[in-house]
Amino acid sequence: MPSSLMKFSSLSDLDRLLPEPSRHVAAPVKKGHDGKGKSVRIFLETKGRKGKTVTIVSGLQHNPSTMKDIARALKEQCGSGGTVKEGNIELQGDQRERAERVLRLMNYVVG
Repeated sequence: MPSSLMKFSSLSDLDRLLPEPSRHVAAPVKKGHDGKGKSVRIFLETKGRKGKTVTIVSGLQHNPSTMKDIARALKEQCGSGGTVKEGNIELQGDQRERAERVLRLMNYVVG
């Protein structure tokens, strides 16, 4: 029987083959962004968007790469698309509650 198709009779057989947890090297944890208590504003906008709703996060004053990182985190947590335009983060749809929760976790004051 090929080794890739071996059957294990018990968990102890499987434990012998798996590496021990102490041997695992922990993956580097990506450091989260710290808003340092800065105030941001979240609002909806539909004007000029053919009736589509967009959530705008304004008041973030960071360099473009940091804005993209924050936008990426918001898009992942909200499960929506979005972009960075004119110093604001735009998220597709009504994402106010989710965006607020994520920004509060980043230590921003949402007002």
